[in-house]
Amino acid sequence: MKSHLGIAILLSSALPLAAQIAIPPQNATPFRDTSMLKPPTGIKVAIVEFEDLQCPYCAYAAPIVRSAIKQYKIPMVHYDSLIPGHNWSRAAAINARYLEDKVSPKLAEDFRRDVFANQTMISNQDDLQNFTRKWFQSHNLQMPFLIDPSGRCAAEVQVDCDVALRLGIRHTPTILVVTNKEWIEVTSPTNLYAAIDRAESDIKRSPQPQH
Repeated sequence: MKSHLGIAILLSSALPLAAQIAIPPQNATPFRDTSMLKPPTGIKVAIVEFEDLQCPYCAYAAPIVRSAIKQYKIPMVHYDSLIPGHNWSRAAAINARYLEDKVSPKLAEDFRRDVFANQTMISNQDDLQNFTRKWFQSHNLQMPFLIDPSGRCAAEVQVDCDVALRLGIRHTPTILVVTNKEWIEVTSPTNLYAAIDRAESDIKRSPQPQH
């Protein structure tokens, strides 16, 4: 199950054809296959984010992205993009995917948000296990002895990572604002609101289909 929370993307004429817009244009990602950079069906503007729960830059961006989602009332499409060498982010992503599949997407998002908020207190798998157990208890949930015995959640996380690889993601977070006609990469989270404003303005200026 894929959670829809929001997508942000930017373009710049100075960039190679692999990109449409990047705000700011510095450090723009040379994306490969961008055919999947579309909002969910029936949605005009969305935020797409690739993140790693152990990444401090993702923790910095998380409240900005969530605030934009709330203010603009747009969805986000979340993807896990795990950084090699991180020792607990895969387990955390699997825990979140369990909540998304078995409990609710909202609680999965709450879990991700709380992991980011407490990231500096988690240094290894044992810390994550203790944090997750307390988190389940505080939400009146029974934490299973094995979160993912079948490996289904791990497979779903890997699918996300494969998407990131196919797209050419080089860092986390990678944040995009997307519409059905364009995408904008937000290379600095502080420019997310400007990217959404631009995307919404471009939609308003687009010619309406004639009936």
